Amino acid sequence: METITKSKHRIGTREEWLKARLKLLKAEKELTRQGDALAEQRQKLPWVRIDKDYRFDTDKGKASLADLFQGRSQLLVYHFMFGPDYTGGCPACSSIADGFNGFTVHLANHDVTLAAVSRAPIAKIQAYKKRMGWTFPWASSFGSDFNYDFHAGSTEEQQRKGDITYNFTKAGLRSRSNGLESNEGSQASAKVAATTGTDWATYSREAPGMSAFVLENGVVYHTYSAYARGLDALWGLYQWLDRAPKGRNETEFWFRRRDEYDK
Repeated sequence: METITKSKHRIGTREEWLKARLKLLKAEKELTRQGDALAEQRQKLPWVRIDKDYRFDTDKGKASLADLFQGRSQLLVYHFMFGPDYTGGCPACSSIADGFNGFTVHLANHDVTLAAVSRAPIAKIQAYKKRMGWTFPWASSFGSDFNYDFHAGSTEEQQRKGDITYNFTKAGLRSRSNGLESNEGSQASAKVAATTGTDWATYSREAPGMSAFVLENGVVYHTYSAYARGLDALWGLYQWLDRAPKGRNETEFWFRRRDEYDK
């Protein structure tokens, strides 16, 4: 027999709900205005000229950073956690990337190219991309300093020394994928790493983030980067959960790649 448990959440009338909802609406509007102000601050950041000759492998062959713009003036890069030793992309990054296909065309028609970049060799990226049914641009930075320079990864030596900068601060080996502050050796960390066929140390040498660039008069400039919880707004899954009755309601690593859930 199915057991029905009574919710402990407060039950109210429609009038009580409306009163509380209007109070919440006021706070939501203030948050929206703060978001608009923050967007303006992002756009006012100084641009930093990129003189390093980064090289990438793409579906169309070798490419420079300027080539990734695909003829547009703005480039948004998602630093996708997919290292050379991974057997598959990070499940958290995969969840975020599930939303890319639908709006890359809209961005492209607004002078913005959205692309993912990972350190995995291009053949691994292409195979995983085919598995997931994705069509957005995805370049390999294998053999390049790109991920390291934009703090979306660390070398094994940096990891051993604890000399890792992430989210603009010195960071230890923490879970950067699911919000759980998991240290090396914990069950949660091992579980996350195992989804990519690696151990925690190997897995955590990659890090999620996004970086924005502009191309003006043939020169590429770095304009913005965000990491960790700064990526929340780009993760459509959580934007919906934040509006669900029970919210995120998570105590452990729970999500999967979308083709791994029980049918």
